[in-house]
Amino acid sequence: MAKLIAGINMTLDGFCDHTSAIADEELHDYFTALLNNSGTLLYGRITYQLMESYWPDVVKKPTGNKSTDEFAVAIENTPKVVFSHTLKQVDWKNVRLAARSLKEEVLELKKQPGKDILAGSPSMIVALTNLNLIDEYQLCVHPIVAGKGLPLFKTINDKIILKLVKTKTFGTGVIMLHYVPTKG
Repeated sequence: MAKLIAGINMTLDGFCDHTSAIADEELHDYFTALLNNSGTLLYGRITYQLMESYWPDVVKKPTGNKSTDEFAVAIENTPKVVFSHTLKQVDWKNVRLAARSLKEEVLELKKQPGKDILAGSPSMIVALTNLNLIDEYQLCVHPIVAGKGLPLFKTINDKIILKLVKTKTFGTGVIMLHYVPTKG
């Protein structure tokens, strides 16, 4: 059974903002490996459109930065499912619009043998948290205080207790925190 991993970059004060992240080679390499070991990437419309507006162009015209270019290829090759009430079509390679509800789609994906499922957008992480479907959180905390932005856990319905199972510190001071929900 596939595991659902919520992976996101966030500032020390809990905001999700890609412009505040420290996107260096080490971090790109980490997320490239995560994508290469994943079978499906789940997005909400906003994050999908943000990613789709940038990464396919990097695949077509590489930057010359090995880690950035390899990340672009990995994200392009990872199958993606987009949950949206407004999008009627998607144009990026390996993308489909969800045909079922979030819960139904994820439960079906979890039944599939093989690689893990990644949730890579704030809206997906919140919705999946509220459905108790996340098996692991990989919170990439950047040593930045943004002071404002989109808080990750702003609309969580119930308190969730997490157990820290692993940490990784990057050279920039970014810390990857691996948590699993406890059953109690």
